[in-house]
Amino acid sequence: MLKIKSFEFSPIQENTYILYNEFNDCAIIDPGCYYDNEKDELLHYIKQMDLKPKMLLNTHCHLDHVFGNKFISEKFGLTLHIHENEKPVLDFAPASGLMYNLPFDNYTGEFIFLTDNEMIKLGEDELKVILTPGHSPGSLSFYCERDKFVISGDALFLRSIGRTDLPLGDHDTLIKSIRERLFSLPGETKVYSGHGPETTIGNEKAENPFF
Repeated sequence: MLKIKSFEFSPIQENTYILYNEFNDCAIIDPGCYYDNEKDELLHYIKQMDLKPKMLLNTHCHLDHVFGNKFISEKFGLTLHIHENEKPVLDFAPASGLMYNLPFDNYTGEFIFLTDNEMIKLGEDELKVILTPGHSPGSLSFYCERDKFVISGDALFLRSIGRTDLPLGDHDTLIKSIRERLFSLPGETKVYSGHGPETTIGNEKAENPFF
Protein backbone atom coordinates (compact mmCIF):
# COMPACT_ATOMS: atom_id res chain seq x y z
CA MET A 1 0.00 0.00 0.00
CA LEU A 2 1.30 3.42 -0.94
CA LYS A 3 1.24 6.23 1.60
CA ILE A 4 1.26 9.88 0.57
CA LYS A 5 2.96 12.84 2.21
CA SER A 6 2.40 16.32 0.81
CA PHE A 7 4.30 19.58 1.27
CA GLU A 8 3.32 23.09 0.20
CA PHE A 9 6.39 24.86 -1.16
CA SER A 10 7.51 28.16 -2.70
CA PRO A 11 5.67 31.50 -2.99
CA ILE A 12 3.45 29.81 -5.62
CA GLN A 13 2.17 27.36 -2.97
CA GLU A 14 2.79 24.22 -5.00
CA ASN A 15 2.10 20.73 -3.66
CA THR A 16 5.09 18.40 -3.62
CA TYR A 17 4.35 14.72 -2.99
CA ILE A 18 6.29 11.79 -1.61
CA LEU A 19 4.80 8.35 -2.25
CA TYR A 20 6.26 5.51 -0.19
CA ASN A 21 5.60 1.84 0.47
CA GLU A 22 6.02 -0.52 3.42
CA PHE A 23 9.63 -1.15 2.41
CA ASN A 24 10.35 2.61 2.59
CA ASP A 25 11.02 2.93 -1.12
CA CYS A 26 9.73 6.31 -2.26
CA ALA A 27 9.00 8.41 -5.32
CA ILE A 28 9.29 12.20 -5.21
CA ILE A 29 6.77 13.97 -7.44
CA ASP A 30 7.09 17.62 -8.49
CA PRO A 31 9.68 18.83 -5.98
CA GLY A 32 8.77 22.49 -5.68
CA CYS A 33 11.17 23.25 -2.84
CA TYR A 34 12.61 26.68 -3.62
CA TYR A 35 14.09 28.01 -0.38
CA ASP A 36 16.80 26.24 1.61
CA ASN A 37 14.46 25.67 4.55
CA GLU A 38 12.03 23.91 2.21
CA LYS A 39 14.79 21.66 0.91
CA ASP A 40 15.75 20.95 4.52
CA GLU A 41 12.14 20.13 5.39
CA LEU A 42 11.91 17.62 2.55
CA LEU A 43 15.24 16.01 3.45
CA HIS A 44 14.31 15.89 7.14
CA TYR A 45 11.13 13.98 6.38
CA ILE A 46 12.97 11.51 4.14
CA LYS A 47 15.60 10.93 6.84
CA GLN A 48 13.08 10.83 9.68
CA MET A 49 10.99 8.18 7.90
CA ASP A 50 14.12 6.31 6.73
CA LEU A 51 12.91 6.53 3.13
CA LYS A 52 14.90 5.41 0.10
CA PRO A 53 14.24 7.67 -2.92
CA LYS A 54 13.94 5.56 -6.07
CA MET A 55 12.20 7.86 -8.60
CA LEU A 56 11.91 11.53 -9.46
CA LEU A 57 8.71 12.30 -11.39
CA ASN A 58 7.24 15.49 -12.85
CA THR A 59 3.56 15.73 -13.73
CA HIS A 60 4.60 18.71 -15.87
CA CYS A 61 7.45 21.18 -16.00
CA HIS A 62 6.16 24.65 -15.14
CA LEU A 63 8.66 26.39 -12.90
CA ASP A 64 6.87 25.85 -9.57
CA HIS A 65 6.90 22.08 -10.08
CA VAL A 66 10.58 21.82 -11.02
CA PHE A 67 12.38 24.17 -8.62
CA GLY A 68 13.82 21.21 -6.71
CA ASN A 69 14.53 18.81 -9.58
CA LYS A 70 18.26 19.49 -9.72
CA PHE A 71 18.62 19.39 -5.94
CA ILE A 72 16.77 16.08 -5.55
CA SER A 73 18.45 14.51 -8.55
CA GLU A 74 21.94 15.33 -7.32
CA LYS A 75 21.19 14.49 -3.69
CA PHE A 76 19.88 11.00 -4.45
CA GLY A 77 21.32 10.21 -7.87
CA LEU A 78 17.94 10.12 -9.61
CA THR A 79 17.07 10.56 -13.28
CA LEU A 80 14.08 12.76 -14.06
CA HIS A 81 10.95 11.08 -15.47
CA ILE A 82 8.77 13.32 -17.69
CA HIS A 83 6.73 13.11 -20.87
CA GLU A 84 8.80 14.02 -23.91
CA ASN A 85 6.42 16.87 -24.80
CA GLU A 86 7.36 18.62 -21.55
CA LYS A 87 11.01 19.06 -22.48
CA PRO A 88 10.42 22.50 -24.10
CA VAL A 89 8.48 23.59 -21.02
CA LEU A 90 11.34 22.51 -18.76
CA ASP A 91 13.87 24.30 -20.98
CA PHE A 92 11.85 27.52 -20.67
CA ALA A 93 11.40 27.27 -16.89
CA PRO A 94 14.50 29.32 -15.88
CA ALA A 95 13.41 32.21 -18.12
CA SER A 96 9.96 31.97 -16.58
CA GLY A 97 11.59 32.07 -13.15
CA LEU A 98 13.32 35.32 -13.97
CA MET A 99 10.00 36.84 -15.04
CA TYR A 100 8.55 35.95 -11.63
CA ASN A 101 11.72 37.07 -9.83
CA LEU A 102 12.32 33.44 -8.81
CA PRO A 103 15.68 32.47 -10.36
CA PHE A 104 16.76 28.86 -9.93
CA ASP A 105 19.17 26.24 -11.27
CA ASN A 106 17.40 23.96 -13.72
CA TYR A 107 17.82 20.20 -14.03
CA THR A 108 20.42 19.33 -16.68
CA GLY A 109 20.70 15.54 -16.42
CA GLU A 110 19.44 12.66 -18.50
CA PHE A 111 15.75 11.86 -18.96
CA ILE A 112 13.46 8.89 -18.80
CA PHE A 113 10.52 9.71 -21.05
CA LEU A 114 7.21 8.29 -19.88
CA THR A 115 4.43 7.30 -22.28
CA ASP A 116 0.65 7.20 -22.01
CA ASN A 117 -0.72 4.08 -20.27
CA GLU A 118 2.76 2.99 -19.19
CA MET A 119 2.96 1.23 -15.81
CA ILE A 120 5.75 2.33 -13.49
CA LYS A 121 6.61 0.38 -10.37
CA LEU A 122 7.73 1.35 -6.89
CA GLY A 123 8.57 -2.05 -5.48
CA GLU A 124 5.40 -4.08 -5.97
CA ASP A 125 3.17 -1.00 -6.23
CA GLU A 126 2.13 0.26 -9.64
CA LEU A 127 1.28 3.70 -11.00
CA LYS A 128 -0.41 4.08 -14.36
CA VAL A 129 0.80 6.99 -16.46
CA ILE A 130 -2.14 8.93 -17.90
CA LEU A 131 -1.46 11.63 -20.48
CA THR A 132 -3.62 14.64 -19.54
CA PRO A 133 -2.45 17.57 -21.71
CA GLY A 134 -4.03 21.00 -21.91
CA HIS A 135 -2.49 22.88 -19.00
CA SER A 136 0.79 22.03 -20.70
CA PRO A 137 1.51 19.82 -23.74
CA GLY A 138 2.83 16.75 -21.93
CA SER A 139 1.07 16.90 -18.56
CA LEU A 140 0.82 13.53 -16.85
CA SER A 141 -1.35 12.14 -14.08
CA PHE A 142 -0.21 9.17 -11.99
CA TYR A 143 -2.98 6.73 -11.04
CA CYS A 144 -2.83 3.99 -8.43
CA GLU A 145 -5.82 1.72 -9.01
CA ARG A 146 -5.27 -0.44 -5.94
CA ASP A 147 -5.03 2.47 -3.50
CA LYS A 148 -7.64 4.55 -5.34
CA PHE A 149 -5.83 7.83 -5.88
CA VAL A 150 -4.48 9.94 -8.72
CA ILE A 151 -1.79 12.64 -8.69
CA SER A 152 -3.26 15.05 -11.22
CA GLY A 153 -0.68 17.82 -11.36
CA ASP A 154 -2.35 21.04 -12.52
CA ALA A 155 -4.98 19.37 -14.69
CA LEU A 156 -7.78 19.07 -12.10
CA PHE A 157 -8.32 20.88 -8.81
CA LEU A 158 -11.01 21.07 -6.17
CA ARG A 159 -13.85 22.86 -8.05
CA SER A 160 -11.43 24.11 -10.69
CA ILE A 161 -9.09 23.20 -13.54
CA GLY A 162 -5.61 24.23 -14.58
CA ARG A 163 -5.09 27.54 -16.31
CA THR A 164 -4.61 27.37 -20.06
CA ASP A 165 -3.41 30.90 -20.84
CA LEU A 166 0.26 29.96 -20.41
CA PRO A 167 2.45 29.15 -23.44
CA LEU A 168 1.46 25.83 -25.06
CA GLY A 169 -1.72 25.58 -23.00
CA ASP A 170 -5.05 24.76 -24.64
CA HIS A 171 -8.46 24.94 -22.94
CA ASP A 172 -10.32 22.51 -25.19
CA THR A 173 -7.53 19.95 -24.87
CA LEU A 174 -7.61 20.19 -21.07
CA ILE A 175 -11.39 19.76 -20.91
CA LYS A 176 -11.08 16.71 -23.17
CA SER A 177 -8.31 15.26 -21.00
CA ILE A 178 -10.36 15.59 -17.85
CA ARG A 179 -13.60 14.31 -19.36
CA GLU A 180 -12.08 11.33 -21.16
CA ARG A 181 -9.16 10.34 -18.93
CA LEU A 182 -9.70 11.52 -15.36
CA PHE A 183 -13.50 11.36 -15.20
CA SER A 184 -13.32 7.77 -16.45
CA LEU A 185 -11.69 6.78 -13.14
CA PRO A 186 -13.89 5.43 -10.31
CA GLY A 187 -15.77 8.12 -8.42
CA GLU A 188 -14.13 7.29 -5.09
CA THR A 189 -10.66 7.95 -6.52
CA LYS A 190 -8.91 10.62 -4.44
CA VAL A 191 -7.39 13.46 -6.45
CA TYR A 192 -4.15 14.99 -5.21
CA SER A 193 -3.64 18.22 -7.16
CA GLY A 194 -0.67 20.44 -7.81
CA HIS A 195 -2.21 23.18 -5.68
CA GLY A 196 -4.85 23.26 -2.96
CA PRO A 197 -6.65 20.49 -1.07
CA GLU A 198 -7.48 16.98 -2.20
CA THR A 199 -10.85 16.06 -3.71
CA THR A 200 -12.39 13.03 -5.45
CA ILE A 201 -13.31 12.23 -9.03
CA GLY A 202 -16.95 11.82 -8.02
CA ASN A 203 -17.08 15.21 -6.33
CA GLU A 204 -15.59 16.95 -9.33
CA LYS A 205 -17.89 15.22 -11.81
CA ALA A 206 -20.85 16.39 -9.72
CA GLU A 207 -19.77 19.85 -8.62
CA ASN A 208 -16.91 21.22 -10.71
CA PRO A 209 -18.34 24.37 -12.40
CA PHE A 210 -16.27 23.81 -15.55
CA PHE A 211 -18.29 20.70 -16.40
